[in-house]
Amino acid sequence: MLQRKNSLTPDVIAIRREVFMIEQGFKEEFDDLDSQSVHLIYHEDNVPVAVCRYYPAETDGIYILGRIAVRAAYRGKSLGKYLVEMAESEIIKDGGHKIVLSSQLRAQTFYEKCGFSAVGDVYLDEHCPHIAMEKKLETERG
Repeated sequence: MLQRKNSLTPDVIAIRREVFMIEQGFKEEFDDLDSQSVHLIYHEDNVPVAVCRYYPAETDGIYILGRIAVRAAYRGKSLGKYLVEMAESEIIKDGGHKIVLSSQLRAQTFYEKCGFSAVGDVYLDEHCPHIAMEKKLETERG
């Protein structure tokens, strides 16, 4: 079951803390953008197992997708891909025509399989190499 929330919920906090802070060692996980974001939460058997967020960029029709996290015990079930697809669908409903994101370099291939293309150079976010990626969405408007 997928839920759409307009605020940071305890389920979102727990999953992101577990994946990004405990597993990957990030310190700056939560920010002011959380209050401006749509949060998608996927539950399996009433257990919250995967999350992502998106919010509008400053340019009209462009949205920023991020904080895609799947609990370790639920990986390998294509839940990340499912979340990206659901976020794309929601962004189109919200009037978006393009998604941009900051991918961990090790996840670049995953996003490429989801239709994203790398743009620019590799950069560090905290201790981790990242690359900017983007995808033009197929909307009824073109």
